Amino acid sequence: MGFISEFKEFAMKGNVMDMAVGVIIGGAFGKIISSLVSDVLMPLIGKATGGVSFVDLFVNLGDGEYKTLAEAQEAGAAVLAYGQFIQNIIDFIIIAFCIFLMIKGMNKMKKEKPAEPEAPAGPTQEELLTEIRDLLKK
Repeated sequence: MGFISEFKEFAMKGNVMDMAVGVIIGGAFGKIISSLVSDVLMPLIGKATGGVSFVDLFVNLGDGEYKTLAEAQEAGAAVLAYGQFIQNIIDFIIIAFCIFLMIKGMNKMKKEKPAEPEAPAGPTQEELLTEIRDLLKK
């Protein structure tokens, strides 16, 4: 029974719950950024480079000629799909940059806790003893 209660305590700690929420949001955020890269940015980059699609960049390691990566893969040819690797690097850089901006913005939004006013210093022990002595004299 101790193991289960110990696990519940661990699982319900703020850090674990925060991490779980972060993973879920990160997964959804990753999909948004991947869509941004593949559906918006890469077509623009392809247009700027004369219609080159990074995904279709490959080296055929086998026999035969194929116009696209999909054709080569469908034929079962051994290929080095370096274009997809380039696409994934661009995805990563953009995702990392967006996360950097998001964290930077969140850190700016965090308000520093105002310093709590210090309690006024009370009388020292010596002052209290002097006061007691004076009261006893009366």
